[in-house]
Amino acid sequence: MNPSYRRPLISGLLILLPVIFVLIALTVLLGPQQTHPAFAVAVDFTNAVATDDHDRAVSLMSADLLAFVVDNCPEGVVSACIDDYIPAEWGAFQSAIFRRAVPNGDAWDVLLIATYELGQGFSGVCIYNRVEPTTEEGWQVTRWSGFISCDEANAGLDALASDPDAPNHAP
Repeated sequence: MNPSYRRPLISGLLILLPVIFVLIALTVLLGPQQTHPAFAVAVDFTNAVATDDHDRAVSLMSADLLAFVVDNCPEGVVSACIDDYIPAEWGAFQSAIFRRAVPNGDAWDVLLIATYELGQGFSGVCIYNRVEPTTEEGWQVTRWSGFISCDEANAGLDALASDPDAPNHAP
């Protein structure tokens, strides 16, 4: 390579590398929050429950939540509890997605929004899941509430997470 070309090439690389590093750092810091594994567990659990995938839902629940389900849900099936919350006029479940989360000690209070085939597609259905660590890598759902229209006054994350009278709460 011609030596006269090396200096601009090296200068360009010295400028380009810090720019790339800054872009990567900004992407990590400002990236979408829903990529956190705890939030993925909340979404996966809710989608499993709403689609009657009992085995998958159970694998994502704490032992205390499972005991609640066995004692309080028809036939001890988590989907049966949730199905009882959903009015027929909403139609079939479509999907649940991450909305936002707030740290609560080592746990996360996670708000999800679900859409249903009829009548609840625009404002959505607000669902709260408390997600706690099981190990350094794992997470489990320890509590839920909501499964109510996001139009309702008590459908926010704070109300669903902390109000002992939150609708459809378990446990």
